[in-house]
Amino acid sequence: MNQLNEKLFLNRLEEHKSILHKVARMYMDNKEDREDLHQEIIAQLWKSYSNFKGDAAFSTWMYRVAINTAITYFKKDKRRRDRYNYAQAEEPENESYDSKKDKQLEIFYTAVQQLNPVEKALIFYFMEGLSHRETGTQLGISEGNVRVKLNRTKEKLQHIIKKFDYES
Repeated sequence: MNQLNEKLFLNRLEEHKSILHKVARMYMDNKEDREDLHQEIIAQLWKSYSNFKGDAAFSTWMYRVAINTAITYFKKDKRRRDRYNYAQAEEPENESYDSKKDKQLEIFYTAVQQLNPVEKALIFYFMEGLSHRETGTQLGISEGNVRVKLNRTKEKLQHIIKKFDYES
């Protein structure tokens, strides 16, 4: 790959880096595993970049590669812990601290860790504002199947959150 393509790839990666952070946080519950997954996603994006034809937006292609990599990585990862240590969490940049919001996020991400990889992908795409059709395309399932699975996953997530005696 020539330097021009490499520079374009790095610029696009930088522009959409929030996708990497969100996917890693959805699938891994501790900092070290998130960093490993983050690097694995970048490696997979780089390996498959020559296949990106531009038929879809770069971010759409990036979502698909990131989620598929996370699902595969998650299945292979035998070191995964059941709980995340939130004492190690870093504060997001350029945001003022809100203890209520922080507690909501803590509970949400703890609850998400109890979902299976496909359910995590459904919640991620829902949070990113993708339509049922777009989500189905990303996951290789029908739009109707997305609708049903997403509703069940949201109910499951609400049930898990209620176990924490907390509803937003």
